[in-house]
Amino acid sequence: MIKPRPRTVQSHLGDAIRETRELVSSKIVLFRAEMTSSLHHLTWALSLFIAAGVFAMAGVAVLILALVKGLAVLLHSEALSALVIGGVFAAIAISLALWGRSKASPSGLEPIRPEQQVGQNVALITERISG
Repeated sequence: MIKPRPRTVQSHLGDAIRETRELVSSKIVLFRAEMTSSLHHLTWALSLFIAAGVFAMAGVAVLILALVKGLAVLLHSEALSALVIGGVFAAIAISLALWGRSKASPSGLEPIRPEQQVGQNVALITERISG
C-alpha cells in the first residue's frame, strides 16, 4: 500500500490562502445580496412616504379651500376670505422659515467628536511619553 506523502508548510499555507480567498468572496457575494435586498426595501418605503406626502398635501389644499369657503360665508366676500387665509398661512410660513434659519448654522456641520478624540489621543500619548 502506498503511503500518502506528508504535506509541506507551503501546501498548508497555499490551502489556507485559497480557503480564505473563497471565504472572503462568498462573504462579499452575501453582502451584495443583502445590500440589494435592503436597498429595494428602502426605495419601496421611500416611495410610500412620497405618496403619503402627495396625498397629505392634497388634503391640506382641500382643507384650506374649505376654510376659505367657510370664511367667505361669514365675510360675504370670497376674495377677502382668500386674502385673510392666505395671509395667515404666509405668516406661518415666514415664521417657520425664520425659525429654521436661526436654528441652522454652518458651525453645526463641523464634526465635534473627531476634535475631542484627537485631544484625548494627544493627552494619552503625552501621558505615556512622560510617565
